[in-house]
Amino acid sequence: MGNIQSIGFIGVGIMGKSMVRNLRKAGYELHIYARTRAKVEDVITEGAVFHESIADCVRDRDAVITIVGFPQDVEEVYFDAGNILDSAKNGAYLIDMTTTSPQIAEKIYREGSQKGYHVLDAPVTGGDVGAKNGTLSILAGGDQEDFVQCMPVFEAMGTNINYQGKAGCGQHCKLANQIMIAGTLSGVCEALAYAKAKGLDLDTVLKSVSTGAAGSKQLDSFGPKILAGDYAPGFFMKHFIKDMKLALIEANQSDLSLDVLSQALANYEELQAEGYGDLGTQALMKYYTLSDAKCPDGCESGE
Repeated sequence: MGNIQSIGFIGVGIMGKSMVRNLRKAGYELHIYARTRAKVEDVITEGAVFHESIADCVRDRDAVITIVGFPQDVEEVYFDAGNILDSAKNGAYLIDMTTTSPQIAEKIYREGSQKGYHVLDAPVTGGDVGAKNGTLSILAGGDQEDFVQCMPVFEAMGTNINYQGKAGCGQHCKLANQIMIAGTLSGVCEALAYAKAKGLDLDTVLKSVSTGAAGSKQLDSFGPKILAGDYAPGFFMKHFIKDMKLALIEANQSDLSLDVLSQALANYEELQAEGYGDLGTQALMKYYTLSDAKCPDGCESGE
């Protein structure tokens, strides 16, 4: 376990809860903070120590891990008075595993380093299943020596752990990941919409294409769920929309035009406007069924 024995963990949600369990299994002492205690009673019962404030949660810990919802939540837990940068012990490792803006990652690194902290941005991919199984991909940015020191912590939560470069680079790699997902999942939904319109048996279609060149993790994870009408979130649509917006902002700053990402975002935003933001990303399929409902035969669906 190296120099790190005790960890303050903020953001005990769908992903965070499994990550806390895996860290405890690896022998770390876990201190947690959540806005609503009732939602984390299970991990408290299992031995995580609950704190009423962020300050109490992070004080005297060797490392602090955050995985919260939105960039403004990251800003709040690090920069608000009395929170992490005011309260963590000197020399602590601060690891933000939220998908957030690379600029925020750089800002935490800059201000945290000035205060003597070791700061890493280390967003993850692999979804709720990867978090549960301890098989997350972890994409780390910051100083390489800090990454090496934190490797045992990362190994408790993931199996594909890579150093991406300076502060912010972990976030850039995660945004590249989200761009790939946007295109792939859009392709899955369009293919199923097409197959359905042509009267094919969708189970047979899935079975037929999943082992060929069109096979993907998105197809394997979400194809069967889409056919079953299972839109429960492993990853919230509203959070994916946030990620796609961050990616488009970054792309614009590099004069890149990402048309597929832009279209996927527009489709998801239409669904969010219809009230589907708390469903999983696979609910993109509803965009095509919504279009069917709005569009009588013969008009262009999806317009």
